[in-house]
Order: sequence, then structure tokens, then C-alpha cells
Amino acid sequence: MADSVEFYDIKHKTKVNIPLDRVRKVVFETKNGKRFGFRGYTDDDRKLTKFTSRDSWDALNVPEEE
Repeated sequence: MADSVEFYDIKHKTKVNIPLDRVRKVVFETKNGKRFGFRGYTDDDRKLTKFTSRDSWDALNVPEEE
């Protein structure tokens, strides 16, 4: 299993790998249901978000964001 998750950093226009200890699971409630994603925190504490499938969300062993 991977030890990081790849996010796209809009500010720097590059892909970055965030270690799992800085990644949290998130669920977004929409008018059409739920969307699943990961939120990564950069070294300068910016939030990066990546949407994913329910299967990938379930498979990654990180805590949910509070």
C-alpha cells in the first residue's frame, strides 16, 4: 500500500505527494447524494482536496476529518 496520496496543488500548479499522516477522509453532502474525497495538508498548512471513489475511500486507512 502507498505511503502517500497524490494531490494537485493549484497554487504551485504541480502534483504533490502528501504523507498519510497528513491526509484525512472527508464526505461531502451534495443535493444529489454523497461525494467521497481526501483532504491533505501541505507543510504550510494549506488544504488540498481530491475526490475519489467509495472503494478507494474505504481502502485507505486514515482517520475521517472531524
